[in-house]
Amino acid sequence: MAVAEAFSGEIVSADAMQLYRGLDIGTAKVDSQTLGRVPHHCLDLFAPHESTSAGEYARAASSAVKGILDRGHLPVLVGGSGFYLRALLTGLAPLPAQDRNWRRALEAVETRRGLAHLYKMLLALDAAWATQVGAADRQRILRGLEVTLRCGEPISSMLAREGWTEPGYETIWVGLSWPREILRGRIAARVDAMIDAGWVSEVRALLEGGVPREAAALRAIGYRELTAHLAGEMSLGEARNSIVNSTRQYAKRQMTWFRKQTPAEWFERSSVEETDREAVEARVLSFVSARLESYRCAPGGGGR
Repeated sequence: MAVAEAFSGEIVSADAMQLYRGLDIGTAKVDSQTLGRVPHHCLDLFAPHESTSAGEYARAASSAVKGILDRGHLPVLVGGSGFYLRALLTGLAPLPAQDRNWRRALEAVETRRGLAHLYKMLLALDAAWATQVGAADRQRILRGLEVTLRCGEPISSMLAREGWTEPGYETIWVGLSWPREILRGRIAARVDAMIDAGWVSEVRALLEGGVPREAAALRAIGYRELTAHLAGEMSLGEARNSIVNSTRQYAKRQMTWFRKQTPAEWFERSSVEETDREAVEARVLSFVSARLESYRCAPGGGGR
């Protein structure tokens, strides 16, 4: 928000779950007051019973970015879904389109044996892809198995061989980080605040509205645990603890991915004090300002 307000920016969400309508509390969507301060894009694009993909996100986000640039504003991409960011900024390798027959067959295996069994299959067939996506990312586990089994080649090998297209965006990467123990505490407090804000009721409303339990939206961290709680499979306390642990594991994977896969400049918060937030914010704004100026001064500057 500070960057967008300082540099005439508009925010483009790069959170795979914020694409779904009705997933508000559990994805920490911004409130109406925040939307009134800075325009936001790529929120609430799909119904919660629908499935989406990195390619569909990239098309929607690319259109949003073009509109922002046409208005003379700065696109500010925000979020932690690294694969979706990569799809937008460097394009997707030409993989085969989704095959519904293969997908239904894999979903039938999941129904009988569970997602953990599919993940073990993926580990055996393509350990590189399995390690990257993690044991909880249902959509990419299914996609990895589908492509690997159909084509007889690991999806990770196909991506490495085909490479990525280059749409030509100039980018400024900013990463924010916390000391490990502070981050762990903030994650736990955040989950508790979401539950107190009515997260369980949000999930109940989705289920009562006809969203199937196996929908991609309800497989997200937190939603799957609260769905299990509402089904009587675990207590709320057990669900809460599982959400906290899964989120901590996801945060660790995010940090590893972004540090290895992007040229981000990292800014670490040292405490939760307001003075520390203000100091880090000032450093980020200074860094972004200098980078923007370098692009303007470069030959052919002022473009994308």
